[in-house]
Amino acid sequence: MRNVVKAFLLSAVSFAPGVAWSESLADALIAAYRNSHLLEQNQAVLRAADEDVATAVGSLRPVVNFVSKVGRTDVNYATGRAPFLSGDGFSYSGSSSLQASLTLLDFGRGKTTVALKNELVLGAQASLVGVEQQVMFDAVQAYVNVALQADLVATQESNVKLISQDLQATKDRFDVGEVTKTDVSLAEAQLASAKAQLASAQGNYTVAKERYNAAIGHYPDQLASLPTKTVAVKSVEEARAIALRTHPAVTQSAHEAKASDLGVELAKAQMSPTLGISAAITEAYTDGGLGNTASAVGLELDQTLYAGGRLSSGLRKAIAQQAQAHAYQLQVGVNVTEAVGKAWSNILVANASIAATGEQIHAAQAAYDGVKQEAQLGSRTTLDVLNAEQDLLSAKASQLQAQANLSVSEYALLAAMGLLTADQLHLGIPTFDPSAYLNAVKKAPATSSRGAKLDRLLKTLGK
Repeated sequence: MRNVVKAFLLSAVSFAPGVAWSESLADALIAAYRNSHLLEQNQAVLRAADEDVATAVGSLRPVVNFVSKVGRTDVNYATGRAPFLSGDGFSYSGSSSLQASLTLLDFGRGKTTVALKNELVLGAQASLVGVEQQVMFDAVQAYVNVALQADLVATQESNVKLISQDLQATKDRFDVGEVTKTDVSLAEAQLASAKAQLASAQGNYTVAKERYNAAIGHYPDQLASLPTKTVAVKSVEEARAIALRTHPAVTQSAHEAKASDLGVELAKAQMSPTLGISAAITEAYTDGGLGNTASAVGLELDQTLYAGGRLSSGLRKAIAQQAQAHAYQLQVGVNVTEAVGKAWSNILVANASIAATGEQIHAAQAAYDGVKQEAQLGSRTTLDVLNAEQDLLSAKASQLQAQANLSVSEYALLAAMGLLTADQLHLGIPTFDPSAYLNAVKKAPATSSRGAKLDRLLKTLGK
């Protein structure tokens, strides 16, 4: 799979020949990864899911509580206050208690919950990869579109310059009586149309730069060439096989299906009893110094005999969710293979369009040159020249669009195969480790006594 993605970042072919660029697509992807608030948001979502594992692990451990109580007792008698009470007629009493409890047997409820939460965490990790792929693909689209719109602006500027020259030539011919005023008007109208198209292209370029800023985190300055190497897979079947192994949606749905299986097990376990042990040491005291200490140890068996159908309903719901998750898993495979086929087809179409528009440009250029020469000899009209000129412009714009489509489609194929990530693209930057936070909290440390490692990790995340 490394060969598949290396092809996209090595041996670039210029998207706009003859122009000096600076920021490469790899630079843009790195900036998009570092500046994405969407990635940051979903990394926090994953950490919250990690804490669900810690919560489930913590529920298997003993619970120790310290309880301290203090109170005042007011005593009033019909015949007056009792002589042994204080002058104010009240006394103080209190108690301190240390209590501990532990579930001894829950018929797998706790362990099943831990396993279920682990599956959901693995699914959340895969979901984060999917978000990363979307961030990368948005950056690719933004980069390609800025390059395309810049080229279209340059093409339109060239067109305005060319029509201006044609208009001047037409005016010169009008001055010597070779053409009519109508020819001049046609050229003027064509120039006005070209200026309008240039204004539209400039507007599209401005919009593209705004999208670039949103996707990558800064406005574009100078862009480098786009890599357009051939996809390093031999067939669409090979690409689909890779996708079904590596696409994050496939991985996520598999873990969610496993979690739904565990959900059924958990719903069944809820119908079983629980056996627990509890112990307590209590010391009671009064303001008179009287006090006593008591200790107790006991076993407690808890079995729900009737819950109004709640437990049965919960089991039926879990079974329905299991069927939903497994059906969704199958549908994800369909969606992924469709996306691969679509991207593959778009690559073929883009390559064919590039070849066809290349021939179109060659023919349109020859036609324009010939019509212009014939017009100078008087066998062609100004309108013929202008039409030939527009055919040439249209062919050039079509080729630019086809080249952009090819670049986007190639990266769409990478995304469909599950390979459009910072690591797979070998961007050479530190990336988010989805297991780092989980490893720090999965044993449910009380506060951060497990240590300084978790404290340092939380401090890094805070930055």
